[in-house]
Amino acid sequence: MDPADFYTGIVAELYGPLKSVTQDPEPYAAFVEEAGSPALELGCGDGEPLLELRRRGLDVDGVDSSPDMLDRLRRRAAEEGLHVAVFHQRMEALDLPRRYAAAFLTGPTFNLLPDDATALAALRAIRAHLTEGGTALVPLHLPAPTPAEDVGRARTATAPDGAELRVRVVAENRDEHTRTQTTLLRYERLHSSGSSVTERPWVLHWYTRDGFETLAAVAGLDVAGVTDPQGAPASPDAYDVHVRLRTAG
Repeated sequence: MDPADFYTGIVAELYGPLKSVTQDPEPYAAFVEEAGSPALELGCGDGEPLLELRRRGLDVDGVDSSPDMLDRLRRRAAEEGLHVAVFHQRMEALDLPRRYAAAFLTGPTFNLLPDDATALAALRAIRAHLTEGGTALVPLHLPAPTPAEDVGRARTATAPDGAELRVRVVAENRDEHTRTQTTLLRYERLHSSGSSVTERPWVLHWYTRDGFETLAAVAGLDVAGVTDPQGAPASPDAYDVHVRLRTAG
């Protein structure tokens, strides 16, 4: 399937109840406050941390390739009376109505782009939507293989209607040459009134530090700094980093 369509249907429905981690909003709030606004969250999903930034009064828009995740975000925002502007677009094909002083991604979002060509298109789109002197924050992550003992083990939750929700790793393939890890995930919603099950490949693509910097330069972006997620300088061999990019002269 098209990687941009992964978070749709049952996957979007089960995403919130079954997610294993939550995004700490603090690094992104600090980035927006420092880099300026308006700001843009790329791959905003169902609203984390975008909604928290809006609660704090920060001028942040969102964009995501999944209409189902954006529907969830809009419902959550409406329940709180929050106004938030979000757009259904792919990261590599942005065409938004305004430009931004800051743009950022969270977690492994950039790793969801399936190859270097798509990543380059996304970086060019980001550059086109930044103001002169604008800054982008791109987390880069080296995905770890799923431990053998976790393959087949289900993570579970219970829906408000009593349905049992499950997700498990069925199989995984890792290709060091293409820097791609494909994990086959099985999502299940089990209820006495009817059940649904689907399997989808979750593709993560990673980058060498030099390779990513080359892509950024081709897109017209200079590397302004590389830190760990907490903002401290990152070591050359760090596998989980935040890269700051600025529009090149």
